Formats: sequence, C-alpha cells, structure tokens
Amino acid sequence: MPAKQISPYGSWESPISADLITQGGLRLGEVRVDGDDVYWHEGRPEEAGRYVIVKRSADGSTSDVNPAPLNARNAVHEYGGSAYAVRDGVVYFANWDDQRIYKASDSGEPQAITNAPEIERGLRFADLKLTNDSNWILAVSETHHEDREADNAIVAVPTDGSGDVKTMASGYDFYSSPRQNPAGDKICWLSWNHPNMPWDGCELWVADFDSENGSVSNEQKITGGTDTSIVQPEWAPAGSGQDDTLVFITDESGWWNLTKWANGKITPLLAEEKDHGGPAWAFGFSTYSFLEDGAVLLKGTKNGKGLLRMVTLQGREVAETPVPHTSIAEVNVIGDDVAYIGASPTSSAEVVRATLSKGDITSLKSSSDIELDDAYLSIPEAITFPSTDNGEAHAFYYPPTSPDFESDGSEIPPLLVISHGGPTSATSSALSLPVQFWTSRGFAVVDVNYRGSTGHGKAFRDALKGNWGVYDTDDCIAAADYLVGRGQADTNRLAIKGGSAGGYTTINALTFEDRFAVGATYYGIADLSVFIGDTHKYESRYLDSLIGPYPESKQLYHDRSAINFTDQLSCPMIILQGLEDKIVPPSQAEIMAGALRDKGIPFSLMMFEGEQHGFRQSKNIKASLEGELYFYGRVMKFTPAGDLPGVEIENESAL
Repeated sequence: MPAKQISPYGSWESPISADLITQGGLRLGEVRVDGDDVYWHEGRPEEAGRYVIVKRSADGSTSDVNPAPLNARNAVHEYGGSAYAVRDGVVYFANWDDQRIYKASDSGEPQAITNAPEIERGLRFADLKLTNDSNWILAVSETHHEDREADNAIVAVPTDGSGDVKTMASGYDFYSSPRQNPAGDKICWLSWNHPNMPWDGCELWVADFDSENGSVSNEQKITGGTDTSIVQPEWAPAGSGQDDTLVFITDESGWWNLTKWANGKITPLLAEEKDHGGPAWAFGFSTYSFLEDGAVLLKGTKNGKGLLRMVTLQGREVAETPVPHTSIAEVNVIGDDVAYIGASPTSSAEVVRATLSKGDITSLKSSSDIELDDAYLSIPEAITFPSTDNGEAHAFYYPPTSPDFESDGSEIPPLLVISHGGPTSATSSALSLPVQFWTSRGFAVVDVNYRGSTGHGKAFRDALKGNWGVYDTDDCIAAADYLVGRGQADTNRLAIKGGSAGGYTTINALTFEDRFAVGATYYGIADLSVFIGDTHKYESRYLDSLIGPYPESKQLYHDRSAINFTDQLSCPMIILQGLEDKIVPPSQAEIMAGALRDKGIPFSLMMFEGEQHGFRQSKNIKASLEGELYFYGRVMKFTPAGDLPGVEIENESAL
C-alpha cells in the first residue's frame, strides 16, 4: 500500500463527486409483480426527475411502460405514492402533469381513462389497486376546490374509460389502503380525521363490495382510533385456508406489530419490541407479503444483519432467510421467490429477486451502476447518547475515510450533523453517496435519529409531541457534543444540515443555539405560522400535536419560529429552495435570507426553478451539493479539492 498523502480534513480529493452522485441517483420504489414479471418505479434525475415504470419480463428483458413525457407520479397528500397498478400486462398509472389515470398496454400509446378535472390537476388518485376482475381500480381520490380544502375519498375507477368514478367511502378527512379480499365480496380501508396524522391514530374498516356497480354496504369499523396507528392492511391469499383473514400492523402494544382479524376476532401474530411498519408519508409501502400457503414474509434484522422472516397466520415463526441487505422495502412474493428493494452500508439500493429456498439473489436494477472501491466507504457505527430531560437519542456515526489521504495528526475532523426530514421519519445505515461525499473528503458525519423518529417504538416517536423545535434540536447538539467528548469531532468546526423538517431543526439550531459554525438548510421552515393557512391539507393540522393546537398555542408557534428571533442569528448559512415547493413555500427562504442580509451575516441563497419539495433534477442536485461544500470551505477556512464553480456569498467580507 502506498503511503497516504497528508492533507487537511475537508480538502481530500475524492472519486465520489457530485456528478457521480447524480449519475447514481435513481430513486427506486413501488415494486409490483404480475405473473412472472416484475415492475418497479424509477425516478430519473437525468430526465428532470421524471418517474418511469419499468417492466422486467420473465426472459430478463426490460422496457419502459410510460414513454416521455408521461411522468408516473401522483400528488395526493402532495407526497403521493402507489401511483400505478398492473395485471395481465396492462398498467394503469397516474400522470404528474394532469393527475389523470392512464392505461398502458402493448397495443399502443397510453390513453387517459379518467376525465379532465374542472380545476387543473384538481382530481388526483393514489394507492391504486386493481380489483380481481380488473374492471375497477380501487383508489384514494383527492378533489381540490378553489375556496376550501380538498376532499378525500375511497373510489372505484372503471377501467373501461367511461370516466364514471364511483365514491365508496367519504366523510373522513383522509383515507388510504383500499384492498379487496380474494373472494371479491369485501374491501377494507383506513381512515382518519384532522388533527391526526396516520401514525397518531386511524381506523380500520371493512365493508361488503358489489363489483357490478362499484359500491359498498354494511360498513364495519374493525379497530383503531385516535391513539392507535394502523398500517398496511392486506387480505390473506386465496387457497391459504384463511379465508377473509385480514392482516395489518398496529402500534396498540407500543410497537408496530403484525396482527390479524379473522372470524370477528383480533389476534396479535407477533408481540415484539420492534417496529414492523413505518410512517405512512407516502401510500402503498409494503414491509411484508404473503407466501402461497398464507404465511407472512416479513422484513427484519438480527444482530445488524438483514433477513426475511416467515410467520404463519397462527403466529409461529417457521423460518428466517438471511439476505445481504440491512434495509429492505417493497416486499413482494412472486411464486417461490421474493422481489424487494434492498440496501446495505456498502451497497446502494437495488431491486432484487431472491429464491428463498436456495438463498440465491439476482439484482434486477441498481440505483447506481457506479463501482467504488470499498476503501472509500465509511462504515457507520450505531450510537446511542444522552440528551436533555433525561432522554436519549440514536444516530449513525461515520468517520472520515479515504485510502489516499490522512490528516497530519494535529487536527480533529470537522463534523457534519444531519437532521432528517419528517420529522416523523428515520434515517438508516443504508449506503448514502451524499454522506460518503463528505466522509471521503475528511468530514466526520453523524446522521441523527432524534426523539420523534420512527423505528424505536411509539413512546420514542411520541416524545416529540409538543416538543418539536426543542428535542430535535437538543438531540442534534447532543450528538455533536457526544462525539466531541469522544475526541472524534472538532468542537469549533461543527456544521449542521437538513431538509424540510430537518431544515427547520437546522435553522433553529443556528438561531436559538450557539453551537455550530455553519449550516445548510434545504427547503427548511423558518416560520411555523405558514402551516396555519399556507400549506397543503395533509399537514395543515400536523402541528397540533408537534407544537399545540392553534390559536390556543399561538405563543409557542411564535417562540419556536426562528424568523421572529433573527436578532439572535450569528452563524453563516446556505439556504437551498425549490421555487415550485407547495409544502414549504419559497417565501420562507427569502425571509430568512433577508434577515441574514440585514444583520451582515455571510449567507448564500440558491433558488431552483422546476424543483418541488426535494430536489429531483441532476443539475440542481449537483449545484446544491457543490455549493454547500464551497460554502463550508469558505466559512471553515479549508480549500476543497477540485474545481468548484463557487456560489455567491452575500456579506462575504464578514468571514
């Protein structure tokens, strides 16, 4: 091995460039199976973020289902999800530009089967599932109005193109998960009302279904309520000997556990201190599927290793199959095989097909075709550390790693603290090239699962209720202090970044606390009052639990909005924002920039046309990442390797 070159932290050359990240930036999701064919969803940065349904046939060939410019993406709840359904080679999908449902087959160009709405993009469909006879698409609809919030419902969309959409369930504020039983005479769904989010509490319903006219009757609430979260209801397959058995995941035990409803009785299948489900930010995710005999195939981990667990409908675990992925999603059984999306600390997300009996795994599509020497990859360490109010939080710590460079030993590395979005979400140890972008240049990184994150049970998730803007900030600072205390981070060179809710945490940390040297906020929230009347329906009452009901808690909204305390700002900040963001309006970024400008604090403001909530275009992902590195270099006084284009820094003379 040649001797490593001596270079300051942050200045190391790295093959993990912003260009490389955009090349390997496919967003994979929504795996579906149809006979022996496997389908999945690809978000392609090089096509301005267009989403394409890809079909892999039994002979191994692949083809795109929706040709350009059709974009298979929906906007119900703004986040969408489950944008297509397939059976017998015919695919039905929602199209981003008009939100109509299209039919695609081998017979010609895709054709719209729903009518154009009166309001542009005003009738939207998500959670698409075909009925057993393929005559209807069961879906969640969202109808927009000029003068009031949208209406949501469970609907049946005829596949014959007549456009005569039937409303089956309405009256609740929100719905999800319409699913038909194998016999075809029942459907189930989930529903909930403001101010709840589905991970706070929702209800599971079952009704008789008339497939002739797309109607329901004899609606029956099975379980759930304002304090019980239910996700992923699915009927056991035909021929399993478990007719009309409905499996679902509920957090009634304090953890999202696998449960069933059969013969009018609810029975836990597993009672573990593990979360088998997750927060329903998007529609249609699947953490389990059914084998032909009715057993459940459930994703899991043990001792840091990934596996698939087979659990009978009597609640007995009969087998475990190890897999090389620690992060598993979109589980779909296909005969004796299973298709899913998997990732690990050393492998990018990929769609795979695994033969359970043999343990053989075939990669069908990788999110990245880039081949990297593992020597450049920083392997995360799971850490748990103390925080405020006798609490604790979790994170993944990544040390700076390079086979080519090292420091001269006289310095401690700078630390980048990452705060995930949501805030009801979580980060994982799956390989993230954007994280490795930093570690391979000499940064330490800590990716924080603060109180409120999922995956650690209901009590941990609910700890953020009433404490958003406090515990998340506290835990990010506690993570930094913990690593400083271990000698793994330079106390004077701490940076923090985050997007959306993570951007809110970042802005708060840079305003209310004096711990960080610099920060980057991606489409972050500076003024909580924007959620009172200037955001979409799904999250319009989210803050009732995170902060408190409005206007009763009006003072708290004021006190936790950094925009009201710009006099406390003293830290350089780079602000990155999409101009078409419907969730966090661009005005938030502009207000924050104005405050920094007036105070004479160095900052950069990067606004991107054509971007919504989360950047999807290659050129903008590249520009934001390189701009962030350049900005950190100017603030922390190191010179990044490579020829960075630089960004405009206002008040730069103050650096």
